[in-house]
Amino acid sequence: MEESMTTKIMIEADEEADMREPVSPTGQFFNSSVLSISIIAVMESQVPIDDALTMTLLKDVFLPINPRFSSVMETDKNGVKQWKKVKVNLIDHVNVPVFRAGESPEFYEDQFNNYLSELALQELPRGRPLWEIHIIKYPTRSVAGNLIFKLHHALGDGFSLMGALLSCLQRADNPNLPLTFPNIRGSEPKLGSTDGKQGIFPRMGNVFSIFFNTISDFGFGLVKSALVGDGSTPVRSGDSGVEFNPIDICTVTFGLDQLKRIKSNLQVTINDVITGIVFLGTRLYMKETKSEKFISTALVLLNTRNIAGYSSVEEMVKPDKNTQWGNQFGFLHVTLPCLDESEPLQFVFEARKIIQRKRKSGAVFLTGKLLELLRKYRGPEVAARYIHGTLRNCSMTLSNLIGPVEQCSLADHPCAGMYFMVVGIPQNLTITMISYMGQMKIAVGTERKHINSQKFKSCIQTAFDVVFKAAVG
Repeated sequence: MEESMTTKIMIEADEEADMREPVSPTGQFFNSSVLSISIIAVMESQVPIDDALTMTLLKDVFLPINPRFSSVMETDKNGVKQWKKVKVNLIDHVNVPVFRAGESPEFYEDQFNNYLSELALQELPRGRPLWEIHIIKYPTRSVAGNLIFKLHHALGDGFSLMGALLSCLQRADNPNLPLTFPNIRGSEPKLGSTDGKQGIFPRMGNVFSIFFNTISDFGFGLVKSALVGDGSTPVRSGDSGVEFNPIDICTVTFGLDQLKRIKSNLQVTINDVITGIVFLGTRLYMKETKSEKFISTALVLLNTRNIAGYSSVEEMVKPDKNTQWGNQFGFLHVTLPCLDESEPLQFVFEARKIIQRKRKSGAVFLTGKLLELLRKYRGPEVAARYIHGTLRNCSMTLSNLIGPVEQCSLADHPCAGMYFMVVGIPQNLTITMISYMGQMKIAVGTERKHINSQKFKSCIQTAFDVVFKAAVG
């Protein structure tokens, strides 16, 4: 019996132990001597968790999604990093913590939050595939249990990794039907287009504007990354090594219907609305903490794949030229607007103005070329230090994903909610967003000793309330 159980748990990925694949440049940067960045994804279970099928699901569903889940990163004799296929001992990747029995949901919520904070600080062991799961069977005030996936960023970005996790789920209402996503494909006018009356001059003006903005944005990013960081503020300590300090992760949820009402009334996008709310909430937190106006820079992550959106999980994980697996994103440096907090809608309009302008410049492309030159001529460690400086010198990072419309289920465990957090980055504040089942959940990661997470969360909620009231009445 014992031998049978051991055989069941000790699962081999494939017999292709010598299979190798080059590590992408970004993968090398994110798993270097100066950076070790991971993504934590949390699935909140609506029912008590039964983990009897864990090993079977990992073997039959999760590992086959991508070879990197069964590979380790190693350096060959020429100094080139490669993914090497290995045998996977799944029991090493599964953790089921034990807390004190018979306690209240409030007690277990505190235990869960502390566990999540400790998990964020731990580096994934580099001698085995760079992922692990943690099954929290204890009920909190809002859910019956939590399933935590921790995956190294070298495996892929949020788009790829979330696609991998969603491919393990089914629709709760009908497992035979595919998960669907909100349709965000828009009809934005192409750059340089005219209405037929203005001739070629607006097009030439657009070209000049794009060229100027590209040089300006690239130069600003270069200075921020290599030379000048944001000063010490209520959301940035300016200390080195902040990625090794304890963090708190909390969430706040808004209804998508309410966000859509704001969007329609202001004639903007939902991304404009939510970014404006985050900027306003950050300013409100700064104002409550100190009175002066601080200059702060946010890094807004931009998916660089040639897609306007996605309508299925298959689009997120299939390896084609548009939705490539891996890290396909860039940073936009966005200065937080120094506006009057009594005019909340201006934060939405200003966020839209700034991000639209920056998306049309070629700064992200030039930054990618710079990193490639650094990697080619000075090595991946130098490029990794440049990215570390980019993160360290800015105050916060914003990223978002679009989640399914329908409720998901994993092995007959309906998912009440989901969120993710990027950990291991040298910043005091990280904000991520994901839509799911008609709601937008914002996760806030804050360095514990510098930022009051509950006060910051309250300021984000206040920002939403005042924007909604001003836009809708």
